[in-house]
Amino acid sequence: MQQLTGVASGVPYVALAPERESDRGTHATPLVVVWHLADPPRTETAMAAALPLAGLEAWRVYLGLPLHGSRMPDGGLDAYFQLGYEDAVLKVFDPVCRQAVEEFPPALAALRDQLPLGDGPLGLVGGSIGALVALSVLAEIDLPVRAVALASPAIRLASVVAANERRFSVTYPWTERSRAAADRLDFVARADQIARRDAAMQLIVGARDDEGFRTPAEQLWQALSRHTPERTALTTIPEMGHLLAEEPGLDPAPQTPHAKRVDAEMAGWFQRHLTSARPAS
Repeated sequence: MQQLTGVASGVPYVALAPERESDRGTHATPLVVVWHLADPPRTETAMAAALPLAGLEAWRVYLGLPLHGSRMPDGGLDAYFQLGYEDAVLKVFDPVCRQAVEEFPPALAALRDQLPLGDGPLGLVGGSIGALVALSVLAEIDLPVRAVALASPAIRLASVVAANERRFSVTYPWTERSRAAADRLDFVARADQIARRDAAMQLIVGARDDEGFRTPAEQLWQALSRHTPERTALTTIPEMGHLLAEEPGLDPAPQTPHAKRVDAEMAGWFQRHLTSARPAS
């Protein structure tokens, strides 16, 4: 598997080239852009190891999120977690998502300059907080996204905050400003907007994940299914929690059994809804 690393308009990335050399550099070859979790795997390199989308004949580009990986604040994970304790919404979730969405168009343009990506169909992948980024890109940027796959997805920020309150035994002090950010990052409420983008949508959750992730995913699936039931799917992985890699999740690591299952589900989804729709070259 050919793996390339670089920086595109300030955004670190890992790119996995299509297995078949004949698919590299052709205009019809699909591109799948991936955003990682804030939990393991919490960097672009770790995400590429956890979910390589094995067997998918497409370019797969994994983008590092702001405040993660090489862009982590001074002090590393401890400093990052401190920001979360100070104000998880206004110092982590909102700025990470805002910046990731804002930097995506120039990063994509730079990627097309650096790599032989062509202009084939576009797919998006997001894990946990990366799902908020993928959904924001889908809703807010005019790109021809054909298919999306989300794993352990954050769908409603308020529900994620509630899950973290249970996880860390804390109480988040909501303010008018943080509630406005949560409203913007509520894709159950914005389901009609997502539906209008007309992208095939796959949601994958762990049966043992917190209800703050499972319930909004089911609600979004129900809402989108009313529009395109044949291109909307909700898959529950038995015994899987939230993580897709072992702690600390900063570096590439062997694929876990649950990540392997998620990887196969996603690769199959994109095979049906992204690569199979490719025009003849």
